[in-house]
Parts: sequence; C-alpha cells; structure tokens
Amino acid sequence: MQKLVRITTIPLSLEKLLEGQLTFMNDHYEVIAISAEKERLKKYGRDNGVRTFCVELTRAITPLKDLKSLWKIYRFLIKEKPFIVHTHTPKAGIIGMLSGKLAGVPIRLHTVAGLPLLETHGFKRKLLDAVEKLTYKLATRVYPNSFELKKIILKEGYTNKNKLKVLGEGSSNGIDTGYFDPALYTEERPGIREELGIPHEDFIFIFIGRLVKEKGINELVRAFVNLQKHHPKCSLLLVGPFEQKLDPVDEEVFKQIQSHKKIFTTGYQRDVRPYFAIADVLAFPSYREGFPNVVMQANAMNLPAIVTDINGCNEIVENGRNGIVIPVKNEGILLQSMLKIIDDQEFCSSLAHNARELIQKKYERKRFWEILLKEYKDLEVLNKHD
Repeated sequence: MQKLVRITTIPLSLEKLLEGQLTFMNDHYEVIAISAEKERLKKYGRDNGVRTFCVELTRAITPLKDLKSLWKIYRFLIKEKPFIVHTHTPKAGIIGMLSGKLAGVPIRLHTVAGLPLLETHGFKRKLLDAVEKLTYKLATRVYPNSFELKKIILKEGYTNKNKLKVLGEGSSNGIDTGYFDPALYTEERPGIREELGIPHEDFIFIFIGRLVKEKGINELVRAFVNLQKHHPKCSLLLVGPFEQKLDPVDEEVFKQIQSHKKIFTTGYQRDVRPYFAIADVLAFPSYREGFPNVVMQANAMNLPAIVTDINGCNEIVENGRNGIVIPVKNEGILLQSMLKIIDDQEFCSSLAHNARELIQKKYERKRFWEILLKEYKDLEVLNKHD
C-alpha cells in the first residue's frame, strides 16, 4: 500500500479541519500525520488509527526552528518514501513542500484554507508573498478551498491557473450533517442555557472561533452592546479561546466581554453542537477565511448566519436565503443585520428553514472524501504515465 503523509502545523487542524478524513484515507493508503505538540498528536493518532510523527512547527516566523523542522521532515520522508505529501496551513505548506521536493516525493499537494498574509503589510507582506509563491512552485497541485480564494491567488500572481483546483463545491473536508444535526439536541436546550446562566427567553447570537481581531470580534461586541440597548432580551455567546498575544482584540472590547452581563464565554470547546443547539443565529464578521467550517456547521444545525462578504463565507451563504452577507469591518451594517434578524421573526425562520437543506446538498462530508480520494488516484495514474 502506498504511503500518504499529511502535514499540519498543529494537531488542532487535524482534529477539527480534517476531522475523520485521515481515518477514511487509511483504508486506501498507509497514512502518516505530521504535526507539532507531541502528546496531543499521539492522542490524535490513537483516536484515529493513523501513524504520527512529531515535528515542532510554529505558526510564527522562526527561521532557525523552521530549518530544524525542515531537516527533520526531509530525513523522515527519505526514510519512509511516501508517494504523496499533502500539506495544510502556511508553515506546514512551505516546509512540507520543500522537504517533499528535496526528498523526491512524486506527488506534492497543498491545500490553501485562507491567506493570513492578506492582513499584513510592508516587509512582512513581501516575505510572506515570496514564501507563498515558493510553496506553490514546489507543489504538484494546489487546492484553494473556495472559488473566491482561487480568484485571489490568481490576482496576487502566486501561481498559474493550471496548478490550481477547487475540489467539489469547495471546503477542505465537507461537513458531517449526521453529526451536526439539531434533532440530536431537542431535549438538552434548557439545561445548557441554565448552566451558562443565559435567561430562558433570550435570543442568542453565537460566535464560534478564536476570539481575535481578525475574526471581527471588536465589531461584533460593539454592535451587540448597541443592540442590547434596544433588545435587552438578547445574549451574545462567544465560544473559543482568546489569543491576546498573537492578534489581540481592543482592550476596551476585552473588558466589555468580561464585564457585560449578557456576553457569555466558554473558552475552547471540543464539541460545539450543544452551543449551536441553544443559539438562534451565528454572527461571524471575520476579515478573512478559507472555507469556514463554523458557517457550514451553523447552517447544518438550522442556524442562519450573518457573515462578511469574503471568500468562503459568501459561497456558503446566499444573501437572504440562508443568511445575510455584510461588508467587512462594518459595525453599523452588522448592527442593522442583527436588528433585522431579531425584529423580523418570519425572515429569521425562513433563513433557518433553508439552511440545513443547502448544506446537505452541497457539502456532505463523505462525498468530499470520495472526491479527494479520486483526485489522489487520478494523480497516481498520471504519475505512472509521466
């Protein structure tokens, strides 16, 4: 059986962004997962029945550590001789593609699930642009996980269109709508609200993800604080970790989150379904995304989504059908959209009614896995003919 190496910077990406995918591929290849955080990676390997190899990759610019990681992965690939290396996330991408090329791995694939560099400027931006171009040059094929992201990559001149391909309708892993099913949680809703201290009658806006500036948390909290003055019976539920060192929210917003009686936080949660189950609407005003799982998850749980007009979000959400699409970094229009959705219950119900059906039709997980497996097999055939 051919070997397939999948590389991410941290195991969280394997657990969440690629949930179940490596286990599925293990029936067709000998799968090896490479990532950082040794103990967490080992646990992932045990839980998913795949081999693992720990390399301390970082999400920051760390040249010396990166060279060590490159050398370690290169030696591992020389020893294992995989047929395919498939990377995710920027740091894993450049190190994985470079070590794969040096080790002579025949098929080198990279999935792009967003471009963090779009929010950077100056010398750092030029450096990251160069790294992105080199990653794509070293890859056999590059998979933007949305059609809009593909357009951005071409516009920025990172590679040519022949190297790019969007799999299926987009996404890196699709979504398991049997797992994200609101019918599983009909009995538990009052108990979860009670645990969190959210009044039973409150209308709940939920955000799930990292509580950082680039996810639009500053705009969301400020819009909610204004909304709350008009609608005292509404709450904001923030599910996810702060990253105040990497991408901090404004100090004033951080204080509001901690002190406002109708803003509730849970920290990082492995299973987000119970929180979707008690909520009414997803508010996700992110500045940039690849193909956000959280929007698909919310829709699958029958929640309408307020999202920004960015790649991924504006492909999952059809404005006025399963959610509302708003401009990026616009607190005023975010507030208007939150007001509309809370004031017009008929409109809100209509969005919720359409949400799950659209996700099932376009993004079912097992269908995506089959599409990716076919891609691997097609590349194998092409490689034999070369």
